[in-house]
Amino acid sequence: MPLSEIRDSQISGLIDKVQRSNYGKYLRSVRIVRTRGLSGVEVRFDFPVTALIGPNGGGKSTVLGAAACAYKEIRPGLFFPKSSIGDTSMSNWSIEYEIIDKAVNRAGLVRRSSSFRQARWVRGEVLSRPVAYFGINRTVPAGEKPSFKKLMGGSYRHNAPLSPLPDVAVTEIERVLGKPIRDFRQTEIAAGQTFYTGRNSGNDYSEFHFGAGESSIIRIITAIESLPENVFVLVEELENGLHPVATRRLVEYLLAAAERKKLQAIFTTHSDEALAPLPKEAIWACLDRSVQQGKLSVKALRAVSGKIDTRLAIFVEDEFAKHWVEAILRTELPEAHGQVEIHAVAGDGVAVSIHRSHLNNPAIRFKSLCVIDGDSEQNDDRASAIYRLPGRQPELTVFDAVAAGMDRNIAILTVACQLAPEAQERVRQAVTRIRSTNRDHHLLFNQVGIDLGFIPEVIVTGAFLAQWIRDNAAAIEPIVAAVRAVIESPT
Repeated sequence: MPLSEIRDSQISGLIDKVQRSNYGKYLRSVRIVRTRGLSGVEVRFDFPVTALIGPNGGGKSTVLGAAACAYKEIRPGLFFPKSSIGDTSMSNWSIEYEIIDKAVNRAGLVRRSSSFRQARWVRGEVLSRPVAYFGINRTVPAGEKPSFKKLMGGSYRHNAPLSPLPDVAVTEIERVLGKPIRDFRQTEIAAGQTFYTGRNSGNDYSEFHFGAGESSIIRIITAIESLPENVFVLVEELENGLHPVATRRLVEYLLAAAERKKLQAIFTTHSDEALAPLPKEAIWACLDRSVQQGKLSVKALRAVSGKIDTRLAIFVEDEFAKHWVEAILRTELPEAHGQVEIHAVAGDGVAVSIHRSHLNNPAIRFKSLCVIDGDSEQNDDRASAIYRLPGRQPELTVFDAVAAGMDRNIAILTVACQLAPEAQERVRQAVTRIRSTNRDHHLLFNQVGIDLGFIPEVIVTGAFLAQWIRDNAAAIEPIVAAVRAVIESPT
């Protein structure tokens, strides 16, 4: 997966901006008292770009629609229409909001609500804000859209001019698509209806011949750039019709726009590429009639919702813990291959919460374990299958233990780092030097790899973990025994 082009400082700045309420208009939280299958659920928008993930029917669109109805520009019926057939359960639906609106209250939050009573939606003193909503139908090919059918008729005559796209929109679209579009044009074919043309090798062509994803990106970015600051953007299934790289770039665009024009965006997705640029504060998983904040991957979500074929899921809090547990199983239980999935879920509290939710869900047939770091504030509890890795700081625990035993393990460590046996002294010096200069233990293995000639971090990490496991079999035996008990038990 390509690295995100969004810097950590940008992420930190956006989180800080929300914490300081540095917005003229911003939806701070939504509490769904009761709507569809959700009740007593609260989602806090701690980051200006929020991803909603979850299985089909898990509640993503319910949360998106609930958020949209905070503002009068969106009719509740767009997301929550009532049918004459069925829909007998909509009575007493209610949603509560906490909103920043400096025009109404300069110092604090504004509280509003929406409720469905007596066969209609009631919203008191509903607030206004620029809103851009992009539904699933945006990726319907232009040739299949009823509003464009008239352009195919031989008698149609178009008199409106073809105009260039705004410069800022062109720049941002090109960054997402990775292709020049400066010669593209737009024209209005009816009130609020825009049609686009492109150019390739000197030949013009209409939007009928655009890719669905290409058209979607052009429309989304052009619309956003035409709106003022503090715009509220809502996107259903953001990755629809897009290449994975374009999906990630579109999220990066939303992050840049959040910084540049105080945009707030909420989107639903089933794509890990869409989540890659986002911090844990930006991701909410909707499942089992509840919501969970944290950087949970879509792959991990399949395990949480019981949609995997393995016998055991292990939830850990970060990628290093995942590497560590994988190395333990690879060394001590190679027969577990194919029967166990390990998922890093960004946070010890998230890992424990997901594991306990899994334990309490009788519909899920496979087992789960949780392995927390040594410095976790959560409690390990073997009766609940929650285990703790040794040491206080994970990377430092492994690094220091292996470094302390270099007199007896240097030959094995050198070869495991994919170096010739005669490079042992180089490895010894590099480990000693990096340990004395390092300020961030998360970078230890990366720094050793660079020092030894740009050996990939994953190779150095694997070498240290393998050596640590050989020297500390007793420390990991409870985890090994717990996994063995699951894979050797009758199905």
